[in-house]
Amino acid sequence: MLTKLIIHKVGNKINQESLILSQAEYPLEEAMTEMLEDFFLKSFKSEEQFQFYSDTYLVNNPVFSSVSEIFEDQSKFIYESENIAEHLYGITENPRVQAGELFIAYFEGEEKDGVKIDSIGIFKTENKNPFLKIFPQGETFEIEKDYGIGLAKLDKGCIIYNNFKESGYAVSVIDNNKNGDQFYWFEDFLEVKQRDDEYFHTQETLSVYKEFITKQLPQEFETTKADQADFLNKSINFFKEKEKFDYDEFTKEVLQDENVIESFGNYKSDYEQEMQVSISEDFAINEAAVKKQSRGFKSVIKLDKNFHIYVHGDRKMIEQGSDEKGKYYRLYFDEEK
Repeated sequence: MLTKLIIHKVGNKINQESLILSQAEYPLEEAMTEMLEDFFLKSFKSEEQFQFYSDTYLVNNPVFSSVSEIFEDQSKFIYESENIAEHLYGITENPRVQAGELFIAYFEGEEKDGVKIDSIGIFKTENKNPFLKIFPQGETFEIEKDYGIGLAKLDKGCIIYNNFKESGYAVSVIDNNKNGDQFYWFEDFLEVKQRDDEYFHTQETLSVYKEFITKQLPQEFETTKADQADFLNKSINFFKEKEKFDYDEFTKEVLQDENVIESFGNYKSDYEQEMQVSISEDFAINEAAVKKQSRGFKSVIKLDKNFHIYVHGDRKMIEQGSDEKGKYYRLYFDEEK
């Protein structure tokens, strides 16, 4: 439940725009509280989570430091909200970053199993949308054009949950208006990186596997597009059907061939080193990550500009060959739908 809210106006320092700080909290009323809660929270649909970090000590991350103080003592809410606004104003180094209102909110969590997790929201609105105001004037109506904040989609936001403090809290982040600066919100302001959790390991395993099948496998082994489609289908079905991922089980069931398994192991190691990540070989599979990644696992064989073959199942039902007319695929089926 939204219990505290303060609003600051953060301009673009490079463009000589001002920083205007509120000196008091916004007085919350029931109707407005419900509308603001819906506006602030409805954009956070992904289970992907992040955590604060610092190149030195975590306490040197300005946002982490400020929210930690608020979680410890809510009487510091106004003071630390000003620090957060000043930090956001100070890191603006791109003239394309838009000025906007900065909302800092405190949410009291509901108690579940004796545990209550509060959270702090930091939201920035940048785009102003035109709207019409219609009001009576004598025996007719007047129309007046104005600009305001649309409630359909939040431009930028993050929610910091009061757990996992030692590793930088659990943080949900969105940026729907990058203004030509993809680093401004995630890296320059928040300084967050993806959390090392089930969502991360599910996502990264599927990413490196897909990259291996589509890029590396054809270079090392004689592989057709139908073979690649089969590998992609088997892998995504494995993740949809299993609750836990086990590397040995996965490679034996999906890749099967020892040489291909060895090649994938080497590719995964190189990927981890290059991306500076460590991907677990034993974790609980996250359904939301599978659903998101599966969109990129569409197995399509594109034949010139004439045909696309969408492969969803049994590899044995597809044969490839060539004759005097050219190359061909032969498809076997039981029923036409």
